[in-house]
Amino acid sequence: MSVPRPAAVIVLAAGEGTRMKSQTPKVLHELCGRALVDHMLAAARDLNPEQLIVVVGHAREQVTGHLAATSPDARAVVQHEQRGTGHAVRTVLEEVGAISGTVLVTYGDVPLLRTETMALLLEQHAAEGNAVTVLTAEVPDPTGYGRIIRDEAGAVLAIVEEKDADAAQRAVKEMNSGIYAFDGLMLADAVKRVSTDNAQGEEYLTDVLAILRGDGHRVGAFVAADFAEVEGVNDRVQLAAARKVLNRRLLERHMRAGVTVIDPDSTWADVGVRIAPDAVIHPGTQLHGDTVIESGAEVGPATTLTDTFVGEGAVVRNAVCDSARIGPQASVGPYAYLRPGTVLGGRAKAGTFVEMKKATLGERSKVPHLSYVGDATIGDDANIGASTVFVNYDGVEKHHTTVGDGAFVGCDTMLVAPVTVNPGAYTAAGSVITDQVPPGAMGVARARQRNIEKWVLRRRAGTKSAAAAERALAGQEQEKNQ
Repeated sequence: MSVPRPAAVIVLAAGEGTRMKSQTPKVLHELCGRALVDHMLAAARDLNPEQLIVVVGHAREQVTGHLAATSPDARAVVQHEQRGTGHAVRTVLEEVGAISGTVLVTYGDVPLLRTETMALLLEQHAAEGNAVTVLTAEVPDPTGYGRIIRDEAGAVLAIVEEKDADAAQRAVKEMNSGIYAFDGLMLADAVKRVSTDNAQGEEYLTDVLAILRGDGHRVGAFVAADFAEVEGVNDRVQLAAARKVLNRRLLERHMRAGVTVIDPDSTWADVGVRIAPDAVIHPGTQLHGDTVIESGAEVGPATTLTDTFVGEGAVVRNAVCDSARIGPQASVGPYAYLRPGTVLGGRAKAGTFVEMKKATLGERSKVPHLSYVGDATIGDDANIGASTVFVNYDGVEKHHTTVGDGAFVGCDTMLVAPVTVNPGAYTAAGSVITDQVPPGAMGVARARQRNIEKWVLRRRAGTKSAAAAERALAGQEQEKNQ
């Protein structure tokens, strides 16, 4: 397929989107890790247009700020008053001048539109020599959309907005997507002649088709294969529906590339996620941001990864990981929380009910269960016993703890930072370590046990504990007398 390079793609993104009922501009609402407008820009960018233009209006400071950060190749044109789609396009042409070549006009709230569909639209537009070619779709319920009105031969006569349509026109199932391929110079001339004689008093871009047809130019239409591609997102219900469609697309792409997704209906992935072949994704998993999962890794069930790297053959179950790096053959979970800055070496383990933050766990080192590791460096082949806490915060500042290679930290140890447990050192269970433990030494920091005889009988008389103690003491006394 030979697709002509468009001279420009104009993305209309100036509307308020009142049905979203949000302080966030509609086109900035997120869908699978991207703002709505970013999905459209990504698809348009793949057409390699000479110019990429976004019309902004409502909350333009937010939208232009977002575009500057995410799409510096897109030029923002301000529509100061939102007076219709025709007015928006006229505003662009008044600012940038008439554009020679094919101009594709689309919208910032159509996130499911594929590059391939726009390319087919452009191909037909060029092949037929049309002045304008409209992208249409046959939909079960066209409510809210403009209708495509054709003559007996099937040629496009006009597009009638629903508010201006009569009963017969509203019964038409073919809808206008609002997406057009124009001859740029003809568009520049015709858009100046659009009137506001309609129910809303606005300049409709659809009227350009009638103007061009009246001038004797050819008006064509290309029917999209999947009507879901051209459905706009106008409220939270439609946003959720679009998310489901796009998520399924993304997962199917991964599966066809060799990834096992056990249950696509309960698995969610953002567009930036990369998964290598032979990885396995279990049910209830959410993959966000720029997460990367290497070959042979298993993720899930019930796991959420955000901007996290999972190495080859690693296993991550029932865990939440944010901006973490998990090495090859490492093990995480179940019920672990890896916070930003956490790095696990190869074959390392962060086990059940373990939380880690800004911590590096060396090769083959283990934090098996019930521990907090914050602001720490742990060497290779170290073992951190159950219920160990890296006490990193003094109420004002965070401090660092270092545990050397081959060290063994006993259960229920408090490591009060800043502190170092040197290579090969041990700490005794129940210790509060505040000073350096030398290499190969045993750090013991706990009070000597003292038993107060018969305290329960005196201070808890009449309780079940006292009764049990009395029986045990009587039994001991009986054994002594035998």
